[in-house]
Amino acid sequence: MPDLATLSVTGPPVAGAQVVSRIALLLRLVGRDPSGSQLADIVRDSGLTRPTVHRLLSSLAAEGLLVLDPTSHTWRYGPEIFVMGTVAAPRYPIEELARPALQRLADATGESAFLSIRRGLETVCLMREEGSFPVRSFVLHEGVRFPLGVASAGLAILSALPDPEVDQVLTAQAGLTERWGAQNAAANIRLNVQATRERGCALNPGLILEGSWGMGAAIFDHAGRPTWALSLTGIEPRFRPDRQELLGGLLRQEAALLTARLAEL
Repeated sequence: MPDLATLSVTGPPVAGAQVVSRIALLLRLVGRDPSGSQLADIVRDSGLTRPTVHRLLSSLAAEGLLVLDPTSHTWRYGPEIFVMGTVAAPRYPIEELARPALQRLADATGESAFLSIRRGLETVCLMREEGSFPVRSFVLHEGVRFPLGVASAGLAILSALPDPEVDQVLTAQAGLTERWGAQNAAANIRLNVQATRERGCALNPGLILEGSWGMGAAIFDHAGRPTWALSLTGIEPRFRPDRQELLGGLLRQEAALLTARLAEL
């Protein structure tokens, strides 16, 4: 799926760019599941041939960027990814700032709280804090990616964008229903965007997995762009209308606090 930043590029192709794009895609696909990704799943979702995927994964493993688990035969991030992330982390303080917010949300609601970031046409879950309620939804965890507008975090971010950019995102996401179902067709996402703007936070009433609900609120960067989102997920009975106002208010409060803290940096 193309990144919005690539949609406006009109210059000549850069030598080797295709290889770089493929490697970046494979790294993203491997990172979706911390427990490891099967080769067959990576091949399916990359759209590349099995020999090509295996060759590139093996090359990345030789550089320490990936490892192949000999027992489960799954691909995972390698030690070089850890080193790169550690070096880059001080430049992106959002996780340090967000951890207390996630803890407060989890403590106050009993639900699992998450921080997600926008990356092009997707959101990526970065952090979570488990709530105390014993029955949980396991749709969301670190590394999981969803198209903008599908999950509550991505819907919160999409709804905070101007209408022309919403149109651009949905146009670039043609074919979304093939994987995510008719409930996530562009027309339905537009309705969800409008409802999110009216409500002040996003609501996902089991649109990804029946019975698994979520709510989200956008966090803005220095330029006023919705770049991250806080979300809460849980089972349907925990998100009844009489409780949605409480959950939404807490999410908006914490998102506003994080936006203000980021503006001070």
